[in-house]
Amino acid sequence: MIKIVYMGTPEIAVKSLEKIIQDKEIEVQSVITQPDRPKGRGKKLSAPPVKDCAKEHNIKCFQTEKISKDKELLEELKKLNPDFFITFAFGQILSQEVLDIPKIATINLHASLLPKYRGANPIQRCIYNGDSKTGITTMITVLSLDAGDICETREIDITENMTDIELKKIISEKSPELICSTIKGMYEGKITPIKQNNEEATIAKKFEKQDGLIDWSSSAELIHNKVRSMLEYPTAFTYINGKAVKITETKILSKDIEAQSGVILGISKDGIEVQTGKGKLLIIKVKPESKGVMNAYDFANGYKIKSGMKIGE
Repeated sequence: MIKIVYMGTPEIAVKSLEKIIQDKEIEVQSVITQPDRPKGRGKKLSAPPVKDCAKEHNIKCFQTEKISKDKELLEELKKLNPDFFITFAFGQILSQEVLDIPKIATINLHASLLPKYRGANPIQRCIYNGDSKTGITTMITVLSLDAGDICETREIDITENMTDIELKKIISEKSPELICSTIKGMYEGKITPIKQNNEEATIAKKFEKQDGLIDWSSSAELIHNKVRSMLEYPTAFTYINGKAVKITETKILSKDIEAQSGVILGISKDGIEVQTGKGKLLIIKVKPESKGVMNAYDFANGYKIKSGMKIGE
């Protein structure tokens, strides 16, 4: 029986934990996750999804602010003497003391085709940059950020209108098989990890709130990529009549027409057509301040938006 300790926190890591639990060749000795956090408007303490999953399957779950400083937990993990630590969206950096505990290795699943997009935000960044392909990678965790030897990879196609939320769901669904394959392959000695080419490495930094501001002098393609890459956070936004309006869905109408940017060219039931620095973009859905998501056409009618108006100011 292969013995593992699973470390993860958000929803994206739940399906992988469930898959490992169901595998008769693997024993999940315990689960490590982040502490409960305030959530929603009421700021009520909410348990991490991975904790809920562990509880549902009667698996012991430890919560810690910083595993590398939690001496009591480290002693517990050493007593378990696991073959592997498995990490997926855990949200903490592991110290060498932690990495030395498992008998074989600590395996991390990273949501990109390493060495591209190391770091905290690979899912959004590949869409933001207009990539047509990404993937998932299992790697041996080392102290350097996502720089460990690669075990296995799986490619994922990115369609023109795919959002960060949609890509995250696909990754959540494809990750369980890859993690189980890597655990068994490494345990049986059938996988020889391959070193990354550090010269090809790129870093995927987190987006800040202000990164969502749309520059209408950019191309329609770049703006469309911004909108679909930031749907979960921070959400792309612009100013219309001096008020911030979030843009949640767009469509590229053309890529080559150059004219005065930020001008509304027309309004129809399909949405609001806007001239960008290069090409035309259709705004399909928006979210005004203190309102829910609505069709751009309804927004235009309710907020007296007219053709010829300039937005983004």
